[in-house]
Amino acid sequence: MTVTASAALFDRASAVTPGGVNSPVRAFAAVGGTPRFITSAQGAWLTDADGNRLVDLVCSWGPMLLGHAHPEVVAAVTAAVARGTSYGTPTVPEVELAEELVARTPIERVRFVSSGTEATMSAIRLARGVTGRDMVVKFAGCYHGHVDALLAAAGSGLATLGVPGTPGVPASATGETIVLRYGDRAAVAQAFAEHGPQIAALITEAAPGNMGVVPPEPGFNQFLADTCRAHGALFISDEVMTGFRASREGQWGLDGKQEGWTPDLITFGKVMGGGFPAAAFGGRADVMAHLAPEGPVYQAGTLAGNPIATTAGLATLRLADDSVYAGLNAAADTLTAAAIDALTAAGVPHRVQRSGTMFSIFFTAAPVRHFDDAQTQDVAAFGAFFHAMLDRGVHLPPSAFEAWFLSAAHDDEALQTVLDALPAAASAAAAAGGN
Repeated sequence: MTVTASAALFDRASAVTPGGVNSPVRAFAAVGGTPRFITSAQGAWLTDADGNRLVDLVCSWGPMLLGHAHPEVVAAVTAAVARGTSYGTPTVPEVELAEELVARTPIERVRFVSSGTEATMSAIRLARGVTGRDMVVKFAGCYHGHVDALLAAAGSGLATLGVPGTPGVPASATGETIVLRYGDRAAVAQAFAEHGPQIAALITEAAPGNMGVVPPEPGFNQFLADTCRAHGALFISDEVMTGFRASREGQWGLDGKQEGWTPDLITFGKVMGGGFPAAAFGGRADVMAHLAPEGPVYQAGTLAGNPIATTAGLATLRLADDSVYAGLNAAADTLTAAAIDALTAAGVPHRVQRSGTMFSIFFTAAPVRHFDDAQTQDVAAFGAFFHAMLDRGVHLPPSAFEAWFLSAAHDDEALQTVLDALPAAASAAAAAGGN
């Protein structure tokens, strides 16, 4: 049997890296087989170590809004690298990117960090510092990075790997965390009725994407904002995934802007870095004023606001105009309609859910409203579907608990490749399914 280049690389990686990967879902543990090692990417396409060309529906888990190696982003980054890669001082690109984030969203001030985990960790610390309280409310199935206090019932990564809890996290770290079922207004009201004076913040994914895409019910995020305000807690909307991806203004542009409310704090990541390690948290000026050096809540980062990452993010956002989002929505319409047709024809129970340009296909017939619903889906059927798509040149997220992503570079050729692969993949899912 011929050993593929990806398999050989995975063996090498496994000898020096736990599980052979640097982020767990990449290991294909949930779907079986060997992860593809990617050597290059252009537009909507990946090229693996064996020379296979694959349509990319992962898009680096969201950041590649414009597609891979967009020439204008590459040009901006190349020029920035030539000027130096890190200064340890304030820079022009970080000011310009901060102005862009403020212009697109309801935040008044923003602080840059290097990862979504740092953004949520810092937002929680800030909320505790502002309120003088310790407790945090979150929802099962929402992932906010690998912060100790927020790993309880944290969605896709843990669910994909079957991790039952949070090994390595002391009980004291999650002892101040209240975990509720997503969408359950009564549970939120009860938690605040019982613990309101101790709750510093409620944090939620603006539209959950880490148990698959579960759009909030109309008015739900407003309810959360109003409840927090009534009890003196801060409402933190995690838009690391949805920010500038669900729409030009993120999920807030789809609900908060329409309903007339704003979060106290928002976290950002992924798209705003243009494929580089960059993230941010921002909010009301009076809340952000508590951060050092202006206030007493300490937060710092050597590479925060890195000039290369902020240049990439700024170039990406400046190019991401209304026509880009219109194209993404049209492509998502085409792909999801075809997937529904193929799965229906094959008799596979399924459910397509979407928020803006983000969507998921759940292998269950019932609506997915929270994490318990997401866990009822047929993961064996998904695994068969995944490998059938991969064999036909389409790289999906290797987990049934993830969002799917398109880019502005997904042209007719890329979309047709996906459409052509769907019928056989649906048949494979039908043969493997247990529903």
